Amino acid sequence: MNAPTYSRARPAIGVDVVMRREPVSGPMSRWQPWRWVLADVQVTQAPHEVSGPAPVPAAPVLAQATEGAQAPEGSQLWLHTGFRVELFRDDAEGYFLNLESPQPCFWVFWRADDERLHDGEPMAMPQIVTLSYHDAGRWLDAQEKVDQVPAPDVVVDWLRGFVSEHYVQEPKRRKRPESFKPLTDRFGQPARVSTDKPGRGPGHG
Repeated sequence: MNAPTYSRARPAIGVDVVMRREPVSGPMSRWQPWRWVLADVQVTQAPHEVSGPAPVPAAPVLAQATEGAQAPEGSQLWLHTGFRVELFRDDAEGYFLNLESPQPCFWVFWRADDERLHDGEPMAMPQIVTLSYHDAGRWLDAQEKVDQVPAPDVVVDWLRGFVSEHYVQEPKRRKRPESFKPLTDRFGQPARVSTDKPGRGPGHG
C-alpha cells in the first residue's frame, strides 16, 4: 500500500475510541472467557484543517461505564484517546458509499497486542478510525479485525458536505447487448460459427 501524501491540508476531526472487554457466556466461555468489542467512537475535536502525519494515540486507560450503558455485567470500558479521522479527496467515492448505506458509520481497525497485556491477555488496540467504505473493505479483505458504530448526525453532515464538493459520480455505461458478446467455447476460446447446413459438406450434390 502506498503511503499517503501530505502536500495539502486536509479536513479532519479528533476522536476517541472506547473498547469494551466483556465476559463470554455459554459453552464458548470454556475456551474464550473474555472478548473485545468496539463500544463507541466519540468526537472530541470539531472539523478543522490538518497537514502532516496523524499523531500517535495515547496509552489506553480504564474508564467508567457511562450511565445507561448496555453491557454484560463485569465488562470494562477502555478509553483510547488522540485519534484523527481525515478526509482525502481521492477517496471521495468511499465516503459516498458510506453515506449511501442504511446507517453511515465509523469503522475501527484494531488488533490484539500481545505486548500489552491485561490480566494476562492481549489488549485490544485500535489502529485507525475511518469513514471510508473502501478502507474498511481493504482491511476486511486482509482478514483484519474491523468493527463499526453509527456516526452522529454532525459527522454525517460534515461528510456529506465533503462528498458534495469532491465526488463526481461516473455516468452509468450503456450495457452492451448480449448479441454483441463474443462467442466462446467451454474452454473460453473463441468459438467458430459455421453457416453450412447439416449434411451439406464436401462431396454432396
